[in-house]
Amino acid sequence: MAQYFQIHPTHPQPRLIKRAVEIVRQGGVIAYPTDSSYALGCHIGDKTAMERIRRIRRVDERHNFTLVCRDLSEVAQYARVSNADYRLLKANTPGAYTFILPATREVPRRLQHPRRKTIGLRVPDHVIAQALLAELNEPLMSSTLILPGESLPLSDPGEIRSRLEHDVDLVVDGGFCGLEPTTVIELEDGQATVARAGKGDNARFII
Repeated sequence: MAQYFQIHPTHPQPRLIKRAVEIVRQGGVIAYPTDSSYALGCHIGDKTAMERIRRIRRVDERHNFTLVCRDLSEVAQYARVSNADYRLLKANTPGAYTFILPATREVPRRLQHPRRKTIGLRVPDHVIAQALLAELNEPLMSSTLILPGESLPLSDPGEIRSRLEHDVDLVVDGGFCGLEPTTVIELEDGQATVARAGKGDNARFII
């Protein structure tokens, strides 16, 4: 049975944030709110937890996970970022964007795109997500909480609990946070390509 924490959306309770991060570090899978929609998250080094997320979503090894980062310094640890890329990232983070960048050696091979050696990274503009990342002190390996056969992410924490109570270890109830996945931007030396339109304003990337 999944635990269920009601966390205040603007003033997260430190005790609950700490306990949520302990669950992640112990190999747990959590459902948590972001600035675009709810997501599934686990520890970056935990292959077993990653496979659990794949089973929940019924996706194969080609599915791209995202590293949800606290800030741009973490992004630079896991991706090769040119000066032009950095300026673009700085202007658009935090926000509802996932950026596809060349992966560094810090990224486990199983998280990289198998052919292109890229990784998706994002910096969320959400108080609870940022509190979790600050306590964890490293990125969360994440995937949008879209269940098999559905086109939109789950948005009601109570529904997430009832449908996934035997599949996740914790549901973080931060209230409604949206139904739209992030806008996905492929970055290469300052050149941006919109790979998926989502919540983030993609007009600023279209020349």
